[in-house]
This record gives sequence, C-alpha cells and structure tokens, in this order.
Amino acid sequence: MRWLRIGAFLLLPMAVVADDWGPLEFLIGQWTGQGSGSPGTGAGAFSFTPDLQRRILVRKSFAEYPPAGGKPAFRHDDLLIVYREVTAAAIRAIYFDNEGHVIRYNVEAAANQAVFTSEGSRNEPRYRMTYRAAGPNQLGFRFEIAEPGKDLVRYIDAVLQREAPAQAK
Repeated sequence: MRWLRIGAFLLLPMAVVADDWGPLEFLIGQWTGQGSGSPGTGAGAFSFTPDLQRRILVRKSFAEYPPAGGKPAFRHDDLLIVYREVTAAAIRAIYFDNEGHVIRYNVEAAANQAVFTSEGSRNEPRYRMTYRAAGPNQLGFRFEIAEPGKDLVRYIDAVLQREAPAQAK
C-alpha cells in the first residue's frame, strides 16, 4: 500500500517553472574583477551557474583583501541561491557567508540590471546588491548597507569581466 501512495504522488502534476531566467540571464557566467569600498581595495571572482535543470541560479563568490591599515589580509566567501517562489511568481534569493550571515533577498530585474534587496526588519541592517551590464562581457556591481533606521550607504563598488560561460547542470 505504501508503494501505491508513493507512486500516486509521483504522478501528480508538478508546478511548471520556466527554465528561462529572462532578465537575469546576463549574470550567468564566471566573473573576475576588482573593487573598492569600506573593507578596502580587493579582488575576487564569482560565478552565476544554473543548477537543478535551470530551476535555480547558484552564485559562489570570494573576495580577497590584502593587509591594510594594520589589519591582516582576509578572504570573504559566500553562496547565493536564486529561486522562483512558485506561489507568488516572485524571484527571491538566500545568501550565506563565512561570517555567519544569512540574508533573504527580493529580486527585481529588467533591462540588464538586477537589484537584490534584503528583507531586513526594523532591528536588522538592510542590504542591497545591484548588478548592471556594462557591455557584453563587463559587469558593474554595487553592495550597500543600511544600519537600522538609516539610509543605504555604499560598501563596495566593483567592475568585473566575464571569464567563461557557465555550464548548465
């Protein structure tokens, strides 16, 4: 009887999710670049790769900062998963990093620009990441932070070059 229930579940129609990322397609690939801002001047790379048969986009990122102002060199690593919320037909993302941050983003994208805005509460910082196509193989990136009750302030500006197209899984 158990196998019948499992088999019946597998035959249920699944929600159809388009595998075309539309206005986010310009992000897909491997990117390297340099930037400056509050943490200092650094260099890094990230990849936006479709995964799970193009149902999600996965960004893996790192930035390396040399020693400066008496601070030692350090490396920042993070993971961002972009997905469609089927019931709301919205694009969302969730972010994790090596500093222990977990941030949920709402995503708005159109005409070679994508803006990821955090869902922070009144008691939490808010974050915004903006990607802009600056040419066929160049990307501008800005990361902003707002402390509770304050306006967004630039934290990082970077320019990135596409290194290679990402491979779909």
